[in-house]
Amino acid sequence: MIVSQFAARLHALLHAPSVRVTALALVLPFAGVVTAFGIAPDTVTENITRTPVVEEVALPIAASAARSLQPAQGEQTYWREELIQRGDTFAGVLSRLRVNDAEALAFINKDPQARALFQLVPGRSMRAETSADGKLMTLNGLAGPTAERSLTIARHDEGYAVQDESAALETRVVSVSGQIRGSLFASADALRIPEPIMKQLVEIFSTEIDFHRGLRRDDRFTVIYEALHHHGEVVGAGRLLAAEFVNRGKTHNIMWFEPTPEKPGGGAYFTLAGRDNRKAFLRTPLEFSRVSSGFTEERFHPISNTWTAHKGVDYAAPIGTNIKATADGVVDFVGVQSGYGNVVILRHQQKYTTLYAHMAEFAPDLKVGARVQQGEVIGTVGMTGLTTGPHVHFEFRIDDVHYDPESVAMPTALPLTPDIKKKLQLAAAPLARTMHLVRDATSAALSTFE
Repeated sequence: MIVSQFAARLHALLHAPSVRVTALALVLPFAGVVTAFGIAPDTVTENITRTPVVEEVALPIAASAARSLQPAQGEQTYWREELIQRGDTFAGVLSRLRVNDAEALAFINKDPQARALFQLVPGRSMRAETSADGKLMTLNGLAGPTAERSLTIARHDEGYAVQDESAALETRVVSVSGQIRGSLFASADALRIPEPIMKQLVEIFSTEIDFHRGLRRDDRFTVIYEALHHHGEVVGAGRLLAAEFVNRGKTHNIMWFEPTPEKPGGGAYFTLAGRDNRKAFLRTPLEFSRVSSGFTEERFHPISNTWTAHKGVDYAAPIGTNIKATADGVVDFVGVQSGYGNVVILRHQQKYTTLYAHMAEFAPDLKVGARVQQGEVIGTVGMTGLTTGPHVHFEFRIDDVHYDPESVAMPTALPLTPDIKKKLQLAAAPLARTMHLVRDATSAALSTFE
């Protein structure tokens, strides 16, 4: 009798259109509790008195919940978040965020601050609050090369406004080790090492390692670097703290060290043994490219069709690639030189000069007598003068005599004082242990799976 009445009530409740879904959610937990009861062994059940209890049950909560499943148009807004992928466009990200708002798009296209969100960086997130029909209420994302700014576009009664504020970023230290299986950057990408970190590594070791032609399969690298997090997600990279690169069996290592932490800004990269890693000259004026023509005493010129000496090295790269000064110096010449096209000549420590030819553009305010620092951008790759493709022709001279920049011995920086060297060794010890552990763990993993 009880079971049949309960079943009838349950059937009527579940078939009521307005409360069917919610009632099921309320009843099922109760049914689960009922089935949890048991009967102890040897319990006598024949003479138990049974009293049926019937009570009308109101379901105001269920009715309210059912109504909330169907919000009225415009009464509800929705937050969505999308991860930016490689190859994404701004319009594509907005589409995945379900933004369908011509007025908002017009504002973002017109406002200079809002347009900073067009600089999409893979791995970062973008968040949007929209109405049910896709009207944009709020759009938030990180901007800047190191995600240092948080931009919020919000709808107000008078239209849209942009709020630009410093992003609350958390810095975490990451350690990764790997082997070169294809190209250096492809191998690093497979390990999810940020590209800016690998660019720092290439620039630092460029005086010791020929990244254009000297890398070998199974060369090893280990990096310890700062990863920038925002709300738990990796959004950028900070400084490379330490690195080790084993190239052709020879180990190179560096670490970031500030001799006087109380006076920030004086840090540099040193070897773990305490030698300043900086050279007086970088070997190449480009971060990463390929050698299209090397230093030689006799080369067939493709345009003049004559055999002449090639007193420099040509580095092929796309038009617009930044060209950097290979050492601190003073601008000795900036202008046009016949077949060299646009040329910059820098003088360093009186007897050294470097020449950069076929440039597309010069850096702003670059003029004779101006001082430049090592790594400073002095122009961009072009095709001016006699050339068959975009590249920079780079020459290195000592007392006006040409030398091969890829093989000449580069002067080193001054050594550390005993006190500073002792501080460096104390700072280097934990970094060396970390790199050792990460390298050995990775080697063990690779040997297991190979």
